[in-house]
Amino acid sequence: MHLSAVGLNHTTAPLSLREKVAFAPDQIAQAVVAARAWFGARQVQTSGATEAAILSTCNRTELYAACAGLDNPVDVTARFLADFHHLPYADLRPHLYTLPQDNAVRHAFRVASGLDSMVLGEPQILGQMKDAVRQAEAAGGLGTYLHQMFQRTFAVAKEVRSTTEIGAHSVSMAAAAVRLSQRIFDKISDQHVLFIGAGEMIELCTTHFAAQNPKSLTIANRTLERGEALAHRFNGKAIRLADLPQQLAQFDIIVSCTASSLPIIGLGLVERVVKARKHRPVFMVDLAVPRDIEPEVAQLDDVFLYTVDDLGSVVQSGIENRQAAVAQAEAIIETRVQSFMHWIDGRAVVPVIQDLHESSEQLRLAELERARKMLARGEDIDLVLEALSKGLTAKFLHGPQQALHQASGDERARLASLLPQLFRTKR
Repeated sequence: MHLSAVGLNHTTAPLSLREKVAFAPDQIAQAVVAARAWFGARQVQTSGATEAAILSTCNRTELYAACAGLDNPVDVTARFLADFHHLPYADLRPHLYTLPQDNAVRHAFRVASGLDSMVLGEPQILGQMKDAVRQAEAAGGLGTYLHQMFQRTFAVAKEVRSTTEIGAHSVSMAAAAVRLSQRIFDKISDQHVLFIGAGEMIELCTTHFAAQNPKSLTIANRTLERGEALAHRFNGKAIRLADLPQQLAQFDIIVSCTASSLPIIGLGLVERVVKARKHRPVFMVDLAVPRDIEPEVAQLDDVFLYTVDDLGSVVQSGIENRQAAVAQAEAIIETRVQSFMHWIDGRAVVPVIQDLHESSEQLRLAELERARKMLARGEDIDLVLEALSKGLTAKFLHGPQQALHQASGDERARLASLLPQLFRTKR
């Protein structure tokens, strides 16, 4: 069985490409099924399971796979991403990392532990990975290998976070958004703040901005009830997403993070907003991938638009204080990777052990039947037991003895050294 992890993230690909490769939440199950079919159609041998799981966040898209019988499993996995999103493989390939076997396992462990995030040690990625695994399992994408790998992934992440200070001094994306807005406005307490969406990231951002006591706090969401539930927690109000064109000009700070596949705030709308605000500045943060706000908006005067990548430099503060924790976390991960690969190696001999049990069982049943016939003829029970034991021993040793007699030279010497270990005999 070959394990692989193929993907791109904030360090290997620009936002303009990441948003093309991102999977919408309602695409994940379909994509997992498609990936398994893709692998199955390219297997050199028809036997062997195919397993797949997809992790897609604002900073990364990754496909984890376990396949047997593929000539070039990593390349096959990479080509699936290009094919599914209708992208030229030559354009996508330079931005992909392709990680086989232990490197794939190590990567999964590092991602879940927050070591591969834009925000070092951030905890959200672990929840996102758990969601991805649940979706893959529901779509039938998990088998023995990926199930075991992800269970160990979550255990490693828990160990890293509980025994190191990897999350200490961490500056979250939400906190970074507050810091950037404070460069534009002296006091957030004098500003009207709008959040578009009602997911986990928006909830985090709302928590951070609410701590600054803004003049008003509003949630815009497609489902008004969900928006109202979040707004109620922060003494805010909720509006429908459809009402944005009429109300957007009221807000000084706008933070958006939805699962929309297309921008929900276009250049024309923001141009009207700027005119209506009489050139009072508006601060906008687009944390969505694909983007919620058309990138051309950043070219407008009096509009300060930041994407998820623009927040990267802000969230790096405090990284020096965590270097010792990083080294400790890497050591934990390396130990757990070796343990998992040992388990993988052990799985490789399972078919051999099963065959050994089956052949031994056939020998046992044959000798048992022979003994029963002897007893039925009235032969002495001690003689029957003697014949049974000798027959089992002779048949069990026949194969090894024949192999030893037929071998010669180095092969015979190798077999002679192995047999005492296999049969625990003494010379």
